[in-house]
Amino acid sequence: MAITSLSLILSSGVNLYSQISTYRQSLQDNVLIFSEMIGQSALKPMINDEGLVEEQNLKHLAASNIIENVHIYKIIDQETPDFFASYNKAGIAPVKAKFDQVEALINPKMKGGVIEIIRPIRNDGDLLGYVYLRASSETLENLIAQSIMITVSVLLICLLICFFFTLKLQNAITAPINILVKLVQRISRQRDYSSRTELHGIKELDILGEAFNNMLQRTQEHMERQTKAESEQAKLNLSLEGKVQQRTMALKEANNELIQTLEKLHQFQRQMVQNEKMASLGDMVAGVAHEVNTPIGLGVTASTMMLDRLSDMRKAFEDKTLKASSLSKFISEGEENLNIIYRNLNRAAELISSFKQVAVDQSSENNRVFSFAKLMDEILMSMRPKLKKVKHLINVNCADNLVVESKAGPINQIMINLIMNSIIHGFEDVDQGQIDITIESVDDTKISIEFKDNGKGIPEHLRKRIFDPFVTTKRGQGGSGLGMHLVYNLVTQALNGSISIVSEEGQGVQFRILFPVKMVDINKVHSGSFV
Repeated sequence: MAITSLSLILSSGVNLYSQISTYRQSLQDNVLIFSEMIGQSALKPMINDEGLVEEQNLKHLAASNIIENVHIYKIIDQETPDFFASYNKAGIAPVKAKFDQVEALINPKMKGGVIEIIRPIRNDGDLLGYVYLRASSETLENLIAQSIMITVSVLLICLLICFFFTLKLQNAITAPINILVKLVQRISRQRDYSSRTELHGIKELDILGEAFNNMLQRTQEHMERQTKAESEQAKLNLSLEGKVQQRTMALKEANNELIQTLEKLHQFQRQMVQNEKMASLGDMVAGVAHEVNTPIGLGVTASTMMLDRLSDMRKAFEDKTLKASSLSKFISEGEENLNIIYRNLNRAAELISSFKQVAVDQSSENNRVFSFAKLMDEILMSMRPKLKKVKHLINVNCADNLVVESKAGPINQIMINLIMNSIIHGFEDVDQGQIDITIESVDDTKISIEFKDNGKGIPEHLRKRIFDPFVTTKRGQGGSGLGMHLVYNLVTQALNGSISIVSEEGQGVQFRILFPVKMVDINKVHSGSFV
C-alpha cells in the first residue's frame, strides 16, 4: 500500500510539474511572439516618426487579455533610446521606462504575477529601437491551480481505490502469514523442530511454507547430527586433556629454558658493553702514561742538571774558589732549569686533570654544566696517542660560548666510538682521511651533532643493521660489533635523543645526532664551574 501510494504521488507530481513547465513555456513563447509582432508593426511609424499612429496601432492590443503594458523606444543619435509610444491596458497603471534593463530583459522574465520582455526592433539589420512588453501571468496561475486540483482529485480517487483493494486482499494474505508467525514463535520457545506448517492454496504463500518446512527438516537433521557430534567431542576432549597437560608442562619447561638463555644473553651483552668501556679506559690510561712521560722526563732531566751544578757550586764554595761570574752563571742556569721544570710539571698537571675528567665522564652518567668546545678538546687530547699514529685530520666546528647542562659521560663515549669507528673501518687503506664534526644548538632546547668522514662508507646490507649488536666487518680481527650498538643505546637511552645515518659505499658516512639539553648562559656561569 505504501509503495503504491508513493508511486502514485511521485507520478502525479512528475506529471503536474511537466504540465506547469509546459504552461509556463507556452506563456513565454506567446509573449515573445507578441513582442516580435509589435516590433514589426512599429517599423513603419518609427521610420516615418509617426508616434501618434503607433499609439493608435497599439490600442488594438486591448483585445488581448494578458498584455498590460507596451513601450516603444526609439534610438536617438545611434545610442540613446527615447520614449516613442506606449500602451496601458484599461485599469492598469503605467510603468516607468525600462531603458536600463534592455540587456536584463532580452529574454522573458517572470516575477510578481507578471512577465516582462524587451526585444530589439531592426530594419535590414539596423537597430531602430526596442519594444517592451509587460503581460499578466494570471492565466498561467489559473491553469496551474486547475492542474493541481485535477491532479489531487485523481490522486485521492486512486488512493481510495488502492485502500479498498488492500483491505480486501489483507484477510486472504495475512491470515496464513499470522498462522506461520505463531508457528515460528512456538518453535522458538519450545525448540520443537519436528513441527510443520500447513499449505493454504495461495501459490506464493505455499512456496514460503514449503521452504519453511524444508528449513525445519534440515534444522532437525542438523540438531541430531550436532547432538551426536557433541557426544563424540566430549569423549575426544577427555583424551585430549591429558595430552594438553603434557604439552603445557613441556612448553613451560621450554619457556623457562628460553628465559634463562635470554637472561644469559643479556648478561653477556652487558658484559661485552662493559668490556668495551673498560677497553676504552685502558687505552686512555696508556695514553696518559705516554703523554705525561715526556714532560716529567724533561723535568727530571732539568732537576738532575741542577743537582750536578749545585754540587759543583758547593764544592767551589767550600774550597773558597767560588767566583762571582760562576755564581751568576749558576743562577741564570738555575732559573732556566726551574722554568723548564715548572712548565713541564704544569703541562703534566693539565694532562692529568684533562684525562681525569674524561675518565670520570666515561664512568658517570650524571648531568653537569660544561662547555662543548672544551669537552671536545679534552676528548681529542685523551685520544692523542692514537691520533699521533695516523695522519687523519679532525675538524671541530663548535661555538666557544656553547655551554649546556647535560650528561658529558655518554657524549664522551659516543664521540670516541665514532672517531675510532672512522679510523678503524672508514679509513682502512686510506693514508689521510678527514673527519668533520659540527656542533650547534637547535631552537635553544636541543643540540645537533653532525659527524661526517670521507672514508669508504658502509655497504647497504650493513647500513640497515649498523646499530644492531655484534655487527662488524672485523669479525675475527678484534672487532666486537658493539661499538655502534653502544652509541645507539647511549644516544637513545642516556641522552633521550635520536641518531640517523646517511652513507653510500665509497662516499663516506654521515651521522646526525639530536638530543635535548638545557642551555646555560655563559655570563651566569662562574669561573671553574664547568669544563
